[in-house]
Amino acid sequence: MRKLVCLALCFSLLLTGCSVVRKQEKYTATFLEIFDTVTTVVGFAPSQEEFTATAQAIRDSLLQYHQLFDIYNDYEGINNLKTVNDAAGDHPVAVDQKIIDLLQDCKRYYTLTGGRVNAALGSVLTLWHDARTDGIHDPMNAYTPDTAQLTAAADHCSIENIIIDEAASTVFLADPQMRLDVGAIAKGWSLQRVCEAAPEGMLISVGGNVCATGPKDKNGTPWVVGVQNPDDNSQNLHTLYLKTGSVVTSGDYQRRYWVQEQMYHHIIDPDTLFPSKLWRAVTVVCDDSGLADALSTALFLLPLEEGLRLAAQCGAEAMWINGENARFYSPGFEALIRT
Repeated sequence: MRKLVCLALCFSLLLTGCSVVRKQEKYTATFLEIFDTVTTVVGFAPSQEEFTATAQAIRDSLLQYHQLFDIYNDYEGINNLKTVNDAAGDHPVAVDQKIIDLLQDCKRYYTLTGGRVNAALGSVLTLWHDARTDGIHDPMNAYTPDTAQLTAAADHCSIENIIIDEAASTVFLADPQMRLDVGAIAKGWSLQRVCEAAPEGMLISVGGNVCATGPKDKNGTPWVVGVQNPDDNSQNLHTLYLKTGSVVTSGDYQRRYWVQEQMYHHIIDPDTLFPSKLWRAVTVVCDDSGLADALSTALFLLPLEEGLRLAAQCGAEAMWINGENARFYSPGFEALIRT
């Protein structure tokens, strides 16, 4: 009789346990105010309420990084990169540890890419930003920055003039005319930090930066990530399988304007001080979203053989598209392609 009672109790407990298992549904949330682009969060949760709470926490974290790394706007109670730029040549600025961590990685990426990714290039990039903004608002009077001004600005882009005092938590720009611009790194770097703290099995996209925190489900089903056609943003050149890690694309079809029917984009070659003409787009897949962001810019500025070596050195896979829309792949990239 005791055995029957125990069996009945165990069966009852099993039923009770099963009753609390809830089906996971897929949900999506979209935010517009972060890093001046569209942010999308996709994941599975037992309810809309639970997913919304998770997505809101991700949004709040990304917004904090956005405000800290902003070089154009002030925020009450925050010393951000604009604060650092404004104090160039005058005094060190006490900053959040996140800024110090980012700038330390910026220095590392500078060395890794042979100076192709330079967070101290802000004085040059500002000239292009202003010209692009004016050209978009007034296409009939669009212009490119004056070559003499670009050359003069390039004299104030030494990465060595970013002085970081970790003990005091300060950053000082030793050259009063230098400016920081972390646009080639900030989105991916911030996304990586957020994904490290997010639940497994989510897909987060911040503009052209996509990061998966794990496969869709316990069966290991990968996410499918599209690689945009540079000539038609409604079509994909490929879709890729992604379980973890990041996919980042840099292309000449983003943030561009025209001067007398000549197109100029935002990826500036530090050697020529003009937009690079080597590639139309470069897509990078690797474990770290910050590294992927830096690499997508560096590979956009490097010839194919140099880019292949750098990608291999970093354990990344990449695809290049040239001006004739021919595609070139690193050795392992095609294994990631779904279609």
